[in-house]
Parts: sequence; C-alpha cells; structure tokens
Amino acid sequence: MSAAAAVPASAPPVLGLHNIRKEFGGVVAIEDFSLDVRAGEVVALVGDNGAGKSTLIKIICGVYPPTAGRILIDGGDVRFSDPSESQARGIQVVYQDLALAERQPVYMNLFLGREATTGPFRRLDRKRMIRESEELVHGLDVRIPSARSTIRDLSGGQRQGVAIARATHWASKLVLMDEPTAALGVAETQKVEKIIRGLRERNLAVLVISHSLDQVFRISDRICVLRRGVQVGVRNTRETTNNEIVSMITGLQ
Repeated sequence: MSAAAAVPASAPPVLGLHNIRKEFGGVVAIEDFSLDVRAGEVVALVGDNGAGKSTLIKIICGVYPPTAGRILIDGGDVRFSDPSESQARGIQVVYQDLALAERQPVYMNLFLGREATTGPFRRLDRKRMIRESEELVHGLDVRIPSARSTIRDLSGGQRQGVAIARATHWASKLVLMDEPTAALGVAETQKVEKIIRGLRERNLAVLVISHSLDQVFRISDRICVLRRGVQVGVRNTRETTNNEIVSMITGLQ
C-alpha cells in the first residue's frame, strides 16, 4: 500500500489548480485546467511537445502568473510573483537541465543559496553541510562517492539524484519534476524511479512530467493528459491502459 492511502480523505489537496488559463500575447497556452495533487501521491503529467506541460510547472512554481484561475496550497489561495515565494511554501522543482553548479561539490549544491553559517562572522559551516548532505543522500539511497565529490565528476544518474535530493531537502509539500530521466540509461533511470517512490513514502506530493509511458505506469498513482493546452482527462493508473492514454494524447480512437 502506498503512503497515499495513509492521508485522510478529508485533508485538502497539497496543490489545487482551478480553471487555470495562461495566455502569451493573445495566444492561449493553457485553457481551463483543473487538477488536485494530494500528499503521498505521484501524479504524472503527459502530452505531446507543446501541450503545455512545462508551462503549467512554471505557473505552479511562480515563474509565470496565470492569466486567470486559482492556485491553492493546502486549501488556501496563493498567488506567487516569483519562484522564491513558492519555495517558501514548500514547493521545489527539478528542471530538466538540473541547475547544478558543475565545479562545486555535492554539499554546496545541496545548500546552494541556503548555505549554513556559524559564528559572529557567519563563516560557512562546511562540516555541518557535509554531515547533513551525507545523511540526506544516504536516506534517499543516492549512490555517490562522497558529499565532497565535485558535480562534474558524477554520472548522469548521480547528478539527477543530487538534484532530487536538493529539492527533497527543501520541499515540505510538493516536488515538481520535468523529465527527470530523459537523458539517463536503464540502470540510472531505475535508481531515479526508486527515489521518486521514496518521496511518496515520505508523504510528499509529486507532479512529474514524462514522455515515457512505461515509466509513467511504473511510478504514478494518477495520469493527467494534456493536449494543446487543454486537459483531456485524468485516470487512475491502475484503472487505465497504455492504449487509452495514447488515444487521449493523440486524439485518435
């Protein structure tokens, strides 16, 4: 049984999107989109290129304001003017490019922008950051040589693990992932999928974009399909099929 089953049905969704619309210069990118994401579940967002998936992620994390509609966190209305405001509400994003500092060690990447300091002169507390980083990556089963390892010396899967670990460390409610395994091989993809399942077990809400339907069926609890900026439907993963999702994506029966 997944951790989602332990969440009371009466609890408000961690994330609520109600009738979201987004226009760019008169061009409608998202139209009348609604979705709830609850603690302890993984929701997959799927659709062809240009369907509006990445735009939705950027709306949720405060990069773009919605043209219309409501965003709710734990049942309360919010309006983010920039990503720092969504981060303050416990939302973290793992982008496809990972946004890691290649020449810095793992521990500095995990604390990037939130460096631990000590003493009256606020010197970097490297010992604390290294210790907490080791505990974090060990808890997520991210296999890296050391928290002192430089990012550029890690494999693609290890880098992805570090990016997810950073998001997990600072997220208290929701982790958004944009194609988390797009550039990885089979073995590294399996490791990342294991980490995603671990986030569910920690009762975090996860919204993940993936072009791999095989992966979507392995990791998700529900699947939301977008086509040309419009939500086609949402299905419980265990109650649908690959063929049905493909038909929803393409519009072909």
